[in-house]
Amino acid sequence: METTLKASLPPPSHTASSRGQAWVLAAVCLAALILPLSFTGGVVATPTISRDLGGSSLALNWITNAFMLSFGSLLMPAGALADAFGRKRLFASGVLAFSIASVIIAWAPNIAWLDVLRAVQGIAAATALAGGSAALAQEFDGIARTRAFSLLGTSFGAGLAFGPVLAGLLIEHEGWRSMFLSSAFVGTFALLLGVPRMRESRDPDAMRFDWLGAVSFTGTLGLFTWGVLQLPTSGWSSFQAWGLIGGSLLAFAVFLRVERRTHRPMLDLSLFRYPRFVGVQMLPVATSYCYVVLLVLLPLRLIGIEGRNEVSAGLTMIALSIPMLVMPSIAAVLTRWASAGKISAAGLLIAALGLFWLSCIDPSNRQASLLGPLLVIGVGTGLPWGLMDGLAVSVVPKERAGMATGIFSTTRVAGEGMAIAIVSALLTLFIQFHLPENISTWRVATAQHLAMGDMAAVESHVLDTVNTNALVTVYGAAFQWLIYFLILITVFSAMVVGWLLGDQDRQHTDGYHISS
Repeated sequence: METTLKASLPPPSHTASSRGQAWVLAAVCLAALILPLSFTGGVVATPTISRDLGGSSLALNWITNAFMLSFGSLLMPAGALADAFGRKRLFASGVLAFSIASVIIAWAPNIAWLDVLRAVQGIAAATALAGGSAALAQEFDGIARTRAFSLLGTSFGAGLAFGPVLAGLLIEHEGWRSMFLSSAFVGTFALLLGVPRMRESRDPDAMRFDWLGAVSFTGTLGLFTWGVLQLPTSGWSSFQAWGLIGGSLLAFAVFLRVERRTHRPMLDLSLFRYPRFVGVQMLPVATSYCYVVLLVLLPLRLIGIEGRNEVSAGLTMIALSIPMLVMPSIAAVLTRWASAGKISAAGLLIAALGLFWLSCIDPSNRQASLLGPLLVIGVGTGLPWGLMDGLAVSVVPKERAGMATGIFSTTRVAGEGMAIAIVSALLTLFIQFHLPENISTWRVATAQHLAMGDMAAVESHVLDTVNTNALVTVYGAAFQWLIYFLILITVFSAMVVGWLLGDQDRQHTDGYHISS
């Protein structure tokens, strides 16, 4: 009996190895959980931060954009650094820097310091996610690796889904600073949990880091975002704003030239010769405009314009994000009967219908519920959301899969940051168009503060000229026009995805549901 029992047990080394892998996975997933919490939490906290620290509308915009910009622009360089200098080292450094930055943010004395620290937080988030993802790829193989990355994606989705309501609870009961302290606590826990059990690994073939490519790429995104955000402030004929945008185009030209001549480029431009790969890049662009921008716009509308508290706004936002926990699995099952391209295109069209429904609800109608349209948008977006990571790999030759994943991740996060900047500028522009003619002196400032949901600042300028209800009506009309723009982008993306990926990807996705 004793011999049989011993024979049935796994070797002690195997058990210890499996336990160590589980701790590493838990640590990386915890880190992935707090990254979207920091993104959505910063948005929910913006109206409260405005009341506490003040600041211009441009400075308030940077609370979100500084994080997203540094995160998106450095994700791809961070992956290259992980290969060259060690995945464990980069993950540990990123999580530690993220936790320290979060603590310092909680004591930020003014909006300028907060914006700078949010950029630092985004840099740390990029290094943590790149190092953690690369470490997971080394810890797991085969089906176990697929499951590990599936859990990593679920953790990220859970952070998006429950971030607004958790942030709302913390802000309402403990203040906005507590939200950043909680992120630091979770980050420290992830650090202690996983790093001691994580193996160090590097790419033995990694050559010198592509510093010029990294700097020119980051400069492209930074200058473009800064220029777009500057347009409403400086005016649409501003030399400064268009100079920044022109500088971003010049930096992009330098980046392309560098990547063509580098032996091991950070971005392999030859992948864009595959039409299906180009089609896949449209998916994160589309989801940025039909889903991610709403994570920024709606809390500002709900709290700043409609006057709801942070908890109520967070609970409403769950309707938008909760389908992300379910729909990716449903999308994978649907690939048994239809190609991933067709499913993704159909999902985008469903999201467009939800956006149209949302456009019909005026913010002045306090009795109307946003739950219906937000659920439809979430369901529609969830279909391509669950398939596009797999598509990014499946539409290129197997030996190019690693580079394809890096490009796709960068397109997703950097695209989200650029989309947020663009829609913020457009909303400000649409508000200016709808403001009454008798508002002239504070017209630009009124539009900027109204776009950020800072009704108190607006009322201090123009309350003697126009009442609050009229301002809400102006915001509602501008928001409706912005939604029409989002619908246009979403439908166009659905058409491109359906054209490039509709039937052509069938041979690549026949077995997709098995691995998902």
